Amino acid sequence: MKRPESPRHPQTRRSFVGGLAAGALAAGASPVLLSSAERVRRITMLRQEVRSPNDRIQIAVIGAGGMGTADADTAVRVPGVEMVAACDVYEGRLQAARERFGASIFTSRDYREILARDDVDAVIVGTPDHWHQRISVEALRAGKAVYCEKPMVHRIEEGQELVRAERESGKTFQVGSQGMSSLGNEKAKELFEQGAIGELNYAEGFWARNDPIGAWQYAIPDDASEETVDWDRFLGAAPRRPFDPLRIFRWRNYRDYGTGVSGDLFVHLFSSLHFVTSSVGPRKIMAQGGLRYWKDGREVPDVLLGMFDYPESSAHPAFNLSLRVNFVDGTSGSTFLRLVGNEGAMDVTWTEVVLRRNKLTAADDVFSQMKADEMDAVLEERKQMLPPAESLYVAEDGYLGAHFDHFVNFFTGLREGRAVAESSAFGLRAAAPALACNDAFFEDRIVRWDPQEMRLT
Repeated sequence: MKRPESPRHPQTRRSFVGGLAAGALAAGASPVLLSSAERVRRITMLRQEVRSPNDRIQIAVIGAGGMGTADADTAVRVPGVEMVAACDVYEGRLQAARERFGASIFTSRDYREILARDDVDAVIVGTPDHWHQRISVEALRAGKAVYCEKPMVHRIEEGQELVRAERESGKTFQVGSQGMSSLGNEKAKELFEQGAIGELNYAEGFWARNDPIGAWQYAIPDDASEETVDWDRFLGAAPRRPFDPLRIFRWRNYRDYGTGVSGDLFVHLFSSLHFVTSSVGPRKIMAQGGLRYWKDGREVPDVLLGMFDYPESSAHPAFNLSLRVNFVDGTSGSTFLRLVGNEGAMDVTWTEVVLRRNKLTAADDVFSQMKADEMDAVLEERKQMLPPAESLYVAEDGYLGAHFDHFVNFFTGLREGRAVAESSAFGLRAAAPALACNDAFFEDRIVRWDPQEMRLT
């Protein structure tokens, strides 16, 4: 990255960062994906570029709960990134942010004060789902780059405005389905494009949990009250109701603020599937499920099964997808995405890929042997070298993880003025079928979606 060479014209931090991504999307910059070698090169480059305080990217977190804090912790591990502000409606989290990132950071219960600051280049939106779209749109229009937790919208209808805001602002926007940037996803994409499993015809994904925290039974702070929580600000556009600490600290359980297991977990599986296959999404969505165990007042199922019909595209043949989440799984901990083709299958996680390939006809296959005899070919047929029935690809020891890689992608996009792979359009195409799955379940109907035009039909 070139800098002014003359010491008589020093570059300010604001002009340095502000010029990085100006007009990135308006100029039609291509999304950047990092191969393993490119990832190392970019991290090295980021370290080399941070030569003075003016070179640093200064970020803020809006929504400093569990995921927002995890995002912030990971973001500041990327060379050249500094936390300067935090926002949350609960005073305890603001105090925790000051303790974690330094007493000098600016804190506020009002996200608009964060967006108004000139020293904030990018924001992490880690709020409950019902705030994602509004804050992201306002942040882009305020000239900030945005890393927004998934799903990027609370309702499908919110998506188009956010896509427009990204395009019109020219700023970098990335959705936080971090598995997309993982070594596992990258290897699976490489193998898929090489034809390792033949023609795709079916895919399935599974996410299992079996503990209170996994089922969103988060702790309620002892000091939670209307004095320590800005309840009205938390509600936002949601229906008015009296203060209830369960609804803010276990918000995923309630439809006014969260998007259930589909919005929380299916969206990860959609993101990985679409990345690996270059798909834009399904056209038909169905769902079944129910509340089987966690009968704690929540409004969403703890077991959900979704079925999705993908049309043929230039990237893949038509195929079917089934997804399931189980919050009461006695085996627990099982998470995978499986792609099945006519020549093999892949099990994909963020750190490994298991490739299984069909063998050629076995010598003891009586039917095939008989047919070969009929053609007088069996004696002349020469045996072949067979590929391994199963190949395992595993991330090297010391891998920093998908979360870190996702933030490297985000900050690389910001610094180089590039769009990123998980843009708002990609994010909407992952979020919409997940949210449509909720609609199919609660309304007991088939939902139809146009993935090209990104609209319900």
